[in-house]
Amino acid sequence: AVTKNLTKAIPYEDANGKVVIWDLYYTYENDSEGDATYYKVVFNKSVNQAYTDENGDAQTNFALQVKGSFSKANLIALCPVSAWNTDFASQVDSAITNPIVYPVADKSFTIPS
Repeated sequence: AVTKNLTKAIPYEDANGKVVIWDLYYTYENDSEGDATYYKVVFNKSVNQAYTDENGDAQTNFALQVKGSFSKANLIALCPVSAWNTDFASQVDSAITNPIVYPVADKSFTIPS
């Protein structure tokens, strides 16, 4: 089973104590540590409170407020979880479910006469 959890959130505050950037860390684990199918990845994203979009317009990702005003759900909503879900599934597939099988050299091969 895959478990997902927001494991770290680091706020960067302005002079008024309001959060202007969040560094967010979201951990994925496939099965349990020690299992043959265990796989773990920590994704992270830095999210600015305000930014300028491709049209030059000012936009906001979250309201300017003190760190204690954010809930875990608020912080998770800032993460690109659906993209991370896809990335993690692909990584588990290539590392666990369908790993690359490398060819094996036969160093004892003799060239036929």
